[in-house]
Amino acid sequence: MSKEFREFLRKVGSGTHTSKNLSRSEAKAAARMMLLQEATPAQIGAFLIAHRIKRPTGEELAGMLDAYDELGGNIPGISNFKRVMLLSSPYDGRSRTTPLSIITALILAASGIPVLMHGSERMPTKEGIPLISIWQGLGVDWTKLSLVEVGKVLEQQCLSFFYLPKHFPLANDLVTYREQIGKRPPLATLELIWSPYRGDYHLVTGYVHPATETMIQEAFILRGVNYFTTVKGLEGSCDLASDQTAIIGYKDTHNNKFQRLRLNPRNYNLSAPNNPLESTEGLVENIKQVLQNKPSAWMKAILWNGAFYLWHSGICSNIEAGIEAVETILSKGKAWQKLKILQNI
Repeated sequence: MSKEFREFLRKVGSGTHTSKNLSRSEAKAAARMMLLQEATPAQIGAFLIAHRIKRPTGEELAGMLDAYDELGGNIPGISNFKRVMLLSSPYDGRSRTTPLSIITALILAASGIPVLMHGSERMPTKEGIPLISIWQGLGVDWTKLSLVEVGKVLEQQCLSFFYLPKHFPLANDLVTYREQIGKRPPLATLELIWSPYRGDYHLVTGYVHPATETMIQEAFILRGVNYFTTVKGLEGSCDLASDQTAIIGYKDTHNNKFQRLRLNPRNYNLSAPNNPLESTEGLVENIKQVLQNKPSAWMKAILWNGAFYLWHSGICSNIEAGIEAVETILSKGKAWQKLKILQNI
């Protein structure tokens, strides 16, 4: 038993009126002890559920991210490379709506914007369809790449994937606690806002609850993250809903303030119901149809997401130009060609 960890547990688990927040250094130490299994299983499980009940602070998330940076697999920054966009998605997957970020990533990569994604296998508590399974259905198996190869593919093809079980096994070893406690611990938030890339990056994270977005902002500010965007997306992902106004936040580097955007797809004639989740096989077939520019019920949602991210990354001057760019990319088969190349990595 770790006596030091027990003190951290006593702080966060003392109840509504007496629990205390950890400092950034304490949160880093607690995360290190969990990742290295220096705390006992009983201590780790108790900490994760107590921390969830208390709710983490931005400072605590910053400290835990410090530990992730220190112990996790890192992709070195690529010299003379454009700013990498990290499209984050909940590791426990999707269970209600169609995931769109793979198509968005292929559109961005085909436009010269480097994209890094990361994730794992099916994970508690949701046990939804993870992105890695969809990629495998499309013929791209990121699980076989070494960490060095992940970086090389990113440099050469502007798109790559960091696979948690292989590239950060210490974090993957904590997954079993999620099933045992039956709730998402704060580690699920860390996965949305952690970057395994050590170069210049722009991190896009989804969220569900406004309180989570506030914690994320605080953590980014403390860690000096210059480029980040928050999206109240589908099931906590960075996919914009196509049936309602998109609520987006970002740090304006010109005045160093957090700005808010509200964009309605109806104003661009792209309003449509969100597509319900299908089987992995159905998802794969529909993605192929979209990439080959065949008629698809997904098209408005794809145009909406692709146009926003092309504009937000600076490729297009406005959303309207982004829509035209996505239509061109799909009609000329550029995103489909990018997928075919990735199938041979």
